Amino acid sequence: MAVLTPTQRRLRGRIEALIRIAAPALDLMLAAGDRLARAIEPSDRGADYELTPPVRSQRAIAGRVRRG
Repeated sequence: MAVLTPTQRRLRGRIEALIRIAAPALDLMLAAGDRLARAIEPSDRGADYELTPPVRSQRAIAGRVRRG
């Protein structure tokens, strides 16, 4: 790895300080999002509730679908 110049070291230090300052707020945001996802999750866990992957059409599999 190359040796950092003084300017690069200062910039790296500033970015790392910013990350250290923002980390608690980001952790709080992740925790809130997790709680929200659990709160709005369907409580019915029957057989009808299954996540299925998207199905590709035969045209898409054959490569005949135009991409815009």
